[in-house]
Amino acid sequence: MTVPDNAHHAQAEHAHERHAAPSAHSAHAGHTEHAAHAGHTDHADHADHTGHAGHTGQFQRLFWIMLVVAVPVVLASPMFAMILGYEVSGWARWISPALGSVMFIWGGAPFLSGALSELRSRKPGMMLLIALAISVAFLASWGASLGLLHHELEFWWELALLIVIMLLGHWIEMRSLAQTTSALDSLAALLPDEAERVEDGETVSVSPDELRVGDVVVIRPGGRLPADGRITTGTANLDESMITGESRTVRRSVGDVVVAGTVATDSGLRVAVTAVGSDTALAGIRKLVADAQASSSRAQRIADRAAAWLFWFALGAAVVTAIVWSLVGMPDEAVVRTITVLVIACPHALGLAIPLVVSIATERAARAGVLVKDRLALETMRTVDTVLFDKTGTLTKGAPTVTATEATDGFGSDTLLALAAAAEADSEHPLAKAIVAHAASQGLAVPVATDFTSSPATGVSATVEGRRVSVGGPRLLAGISGTELSIADEWRAEGAIILHVVVDDRVVGALRLADEVRPESFDAVRALHSLGVEVVMVTGDAAAVAESVAAQLGIDRVFAGVRPEDKASRVQSLQAEGRTVAMVGDGVNDAPALAQADVGLAIGAGTDVAIASAGVILASDDPRTVLSVIELSGSSYRKMTQNLWWAAGYNLLSVPLAAGILAPVGFVLPMSVGAILMSLSTIVVALNAQLLRRIDLRPQSLV
Repeated sequence: MTVPDNAHHAQAEHAHERHAAPSAHSAHAGHTEHAAHAGHTDHADHADHTGHAGHTGQFQRLFWIMLVVAVPVVLASPMFAMILGYEVSGWARWISPALGSVMFIWGGAPFLSGALSELRSRKPGMMLLIALAISVAFLASWGASLGLLHHELEFWWELALLIVIMLLGHWIEMRSLAQTTSALDSLAALLPDEAERVEDGETVSVSPDELRVGDVVVIRPGGRLPADGRITTGTANLDESMITGESRTVRRSVGDVVVAGTVATDSGLRVAVTAVGSDTALAGIRKLVADAQASSSRAQRIADRAAAWLFWFALGAAVVTAIVWSLVGMPDEAVVRTITVLVIACPHALGLAIPLVVSIATERAARAGVLVKDRLALETMRTVDTVLFDKTGTLTKGAPTVTATEATDGFGSDTLLALAAAAEADSEHPLAKAIVAHAASQGLAVPVATDFTSSPATGVSATVEGRRVSVGGPRLLAGISGTELSIADEWRAEGAIILHVVVDDRVVGALRLADEVRPESFDAVRALHSLGVEVVMVTGDAAAVAESVAAQLGIDRVFAGVRPEDKASRVQSLQAEGRTVAMVGDGVNDAPALAQADVGLAIGAGTDVAIASAGVILASDDPRTVLSVIELSGSSYRKMTQNLWWAAGYNLLSVPLAAGILAPVGFVLPMSVGAILMSLSTIVVALNAQLLRRIDLRPQSLV
């Protein structure tokens, strides 16, 4: 970034630290460009999401219809009647076969069509096993009703129960997916229906779809931004919670980047559009979360393999069961036991165990401003024992701030600061802006300066109330009477930036500037330590600067004076110690390190959703959000483990019981009980995954 009018500040002590200052705006601008390329979404994505809602409605209607039809099927079933002590005779005996057939053909259609798809793709799985179970039960029941098979094989009520509960399980699954994807659709709904575009000095209402890059739009108080842009007029507090997950409003003024969907809560703005439609950060976030939900992960691959193994296990168990019971001279029992094995071995719960957890986890994360790009990164985060933070813009604000003033006799601190602010008022340098902003925050009356000049590598000068005031680095003192203040040595040892103030060729004071540490960083480091995680900091700044920040925060280790291209080697050195490393950086010059780390987290990248090197993107610049990722990783892993054990363990235990392994001691698992337990396992898995929605991932709750 070129700053011709005040390049002199580059010579202030430790001035290289201030590279962070100009990066604040340039980084935001870069983020917008990246978002414009990566935020692409298409109508197919939206169709998929609305499809979930459509499938949910279909399964809901089908479930309730089949539940109503199942009542007479069960009541007219001879087996059910015998259990309750009444008899079904005459024409009533055909109620169950007739309505049971309707249930098989209509209610069983989703499973039958799914089975055909699995057969065509030569990938037998859950739907094929479900279809096989209900088909065998259907044929056996008709055989018994027509007198071709033993009457005990009349499974109409079990078939009805199986179809109803399987539809219920699918309804719960689809409703969960619909709730998850609705969060993505709600992002698109954040855009206003109309935008006010400035045309020839007049405002014209247009659809956001009609906006083009370069247009200027008017945002009324309380209005939403229709597109990404940069403020050209006005200052307002913006509600950016839908992007960052942070509930507090953020003050934005001229030159600041703003994103579509955010709300100007108190004042009006004029914004020059920089991205529209699918190129906005909002669309990019939606696409990113959708891709994460569609991606695979280690746990998902394990579940898929387990489902395949379970299919062959169930099929083999059914064959063995049929053979053994037939060999002992009980062919009817062989059919009953075989059907029972096939029914309760449906691996539907296993297939639901992981997708639901990951789907809900990524949705919860997105609402908290944590964008999971790589599921594997989310899984790994729970095992991280070392978090490596980039300093500038991550642990610190990335912009210089006046932290102390020192005045000589005859000058008060307020007078010194007011004179310095007056001299710097016409400068665009970040240090000048920091001085002017600090004077404003102190409520000082800053006099008007004239005859402003700047000298490269030296400082600025201006006439203020008849006196010549100069502000600058060490070269400013050359040829000026008096020496620098004694406090300068102490500040220099702390790695601070020192600017001297000279009035009429006499040193009257000095200003201490530094990159201010974020208040949230203290909580983040303390919380990580409480989890037993080592906190390491890497920075290109000098050792004095780095050690000063580390001492304030209580950081365990510091890598100072590290060039951006060398940060990855620092990650490697930590990994060589056997550590699992999460790297937290701004996603630009930290890209190699983010890619090298076991988990890369790009922080403060609300408009840069396409950082290829990071597995997790933190839309907020609050470093405490790292704790959100750890919490989510641990919680989702526990839910995955619980669901896998419940789904697979249940099947491995119940299949032998259904086959009749305990028949010699007089116990066989009834088919009806097997159907109920199998379906209940699906419901338990779905409900267990829903508990993830109770996790509060807001940064405030982590400390």
